[in-house]
Amino acid sequence: MNRFLFALCVLFLLASSSVLAAEKKPVPSSETQDLNLVNAQCMALKENPSMAVAMERVEQARARVEQAVANWYPSLDLTFGGGHQHLSDTTYKQNKAISEFLGTSLDQNNMEYNSSLQATWVLFDGFYRSFNEKKAKLGQEAEENGQNDSKRLLAASVAQAFLNAQLAQTNIDIAQANVQFYNDQLKNAQNRYDVGAGPWGDVLNIKVQRNSAQSSLMQYQRELEAAEYGLAALLGLPNASLPADMRLAPLGNKLPEKEVTNDAQETIAKAYALRPDVRRLEKMIAASESALGMAKAHMYPTITAKGSLAGERENSLPAQDEYYGNTISLNMSWNLYSGGADKARMVEAQHAQREASYNLASLRNSVAAEIRQDFALLAAAKEQVQLQQQSVELVKENRQLAQNAYEAGEAPLIQLNEAQKDLNTTASRLAQALVAYQRAQQQLLEASGRNLEPVYKETSCRQE
Repeated sequence: MNRFLFALCVLFLLASSSVLAAEKKPVPSSETQDLNLVNAQCMALKENPSMAVAMERVEQARARVEQAVANWYPSLDLTFGGGHQHLSDTTYKQNKAISEFLGTSLDQNNMEYNSSLQATWVLFDGFYRSFNEKKAKLGQEAEENGQNDSKRLLAASVAQAFLNAQLAQTNIDIAQANVQFYNDQLKNAQNRYDVGAGPWGDVLNIKVQRNSAQSSLMQYQRELEAAEYGLAALLGLPNASLPADMRLAPLGNKLPEKEVTNDAQETIAKAYALRPDVRRLEKMIAASESALGMAKAHMYPTITAKGSLAGERENSLPAQDEYYGNTISLNMSWNLYSGGADKARMVEAQHAQREASYNLASLRNSVAAEIRQDFALLAAAKEQVQLQQQSVELVKENRQLAQNAYEAGEAPLIQLNEAQKDLNTTASRLAQALVAYQRAQQQLLEASGRNLEPVYKETSCRQE
């Protein structure tokens, strides 16, 4: 019996160990998600709180349109009131005599009730409602363009944060390769020393170089951590941190086969039509024209039709026990003088219109300058990438020659160390050049109003 219980305990412990081992099993590399730039931008457009703010502004503008449309309809007002009345002794005695003469009763304490139903319809207001509705609709369109511009700017911010993180990750990969190189060299130097074929100083020197490489690796790891926090915040992720199973897609070491565009003037012309901030200012100019019309509307008369049904009941005076009546009227009001306020409103609207026009002209100039600068940056960045690519190949060959010479005893260790430093530095410069090129490319896409095109090509990110 004891043996049986012991066997059950052993089986239970083995089963428990298997379960715990399964729970602690690391996530296979195949389950790791590679986050590319387009997916990151798509996530940000869905999750970043600033997008919700922009949407709320659009909804407010839509509500203002509904308010403007409602002004075309008549208004209907219902009022009701009641109160208590206590007649003075003198009034009560006088009215009581009249009441007794008429054969009715009268109380010193009375209740009064009144009610009315009134309809008001503005028939003409100098076209104020027309301009107001147009202004509200243009305001809605402006806010919609503002929402799209917020998306454009957010996508641009995500691109810069993503590239910063990619650069940090690439620097880590380079630093890890550098550490691995010195680990391999340390083994070789230790073996050479053990057999009397190499000095102890080489072992010490390589250890120093390895420690320096490890220090650089830790620095890049901290930079990546900070960059990922910034990226995660833009993506709207909880606690501003990327999921453990998410990894940035590698930077790559080649230029794209096809340029985004190569015609600056054509790009500028298209940007005026594509950029939502430009279209927003155009809508604001049109809205300012409607505001001027609203100001002019005060110079015209207002014609209003009114109808009312009213009733009143009181028992303080028998002769005025109940009253019901209705009225229908057509009214015109025309302000002939308001101390110059009407003219001042028109002048204000005219200056607001001019201000909007100047802002649009200034924005167009900024767009043109930004695009031309980005073209220049893109061309310079492309040349740097090509140059650094050539340098990396040359330095790799030089490092291999230095390593062969050192292992053959034909060159000192310092020559190999210098060749490795050159390779490490050149690889880092290539990564920086690649990131600079992609930054310039993203800046050009943003300036031309096209940086969301790749995002919306993704099915999950298409706009309704």
